[in-house]
Amino acid sequence: MEPTRSRSWSAIALAGLLGAAGVTHFTRPRPYDAIVPRSLPGKPWTWTYVSGVTEVALAAAVAVPRTRGLGGLLTAGFFAAVFPANVKMAYDYRTKSPRAKAIAFGRLPLQVPLILWALRVRRSAH
Repeated sequence: MEPTRSRSWSAIALAGLLGAAGVTHFTRPRPYDAIVPRSLPGKPWTWTYVSGVTEVALAAAVAVPRTRGLGGLLTAGFFAAVFPANVKMAYDYRTKSPRAKAIAFGRLPLQVPLILWALRVRRSAH
């Protein structure tokens, strides 16, 4: 596979991940509401929907070659910004089943490769 095609495939895969995750904020909002840090102002559902819209918009930005560079950068920032929700989830799940704990704690280190992926997509757009 030529480098250009693989870079485009990576961007489309990231866009797909973002889009799918964004849609689940609307179709299954409860798990997202539960991990919104209570220190944020307003209702948790507001943050759930705002982050869902954000993910769908980022998916579109990453999918379109013309906006891919900015989309990748903004996606990396978004992945960093939602890290506190993952920390809250891990804390809240510390007494749950081993499977639930594994999912919650597994999300923490997953943010690093997601951020790096978004930055690679950004660099490949130039």
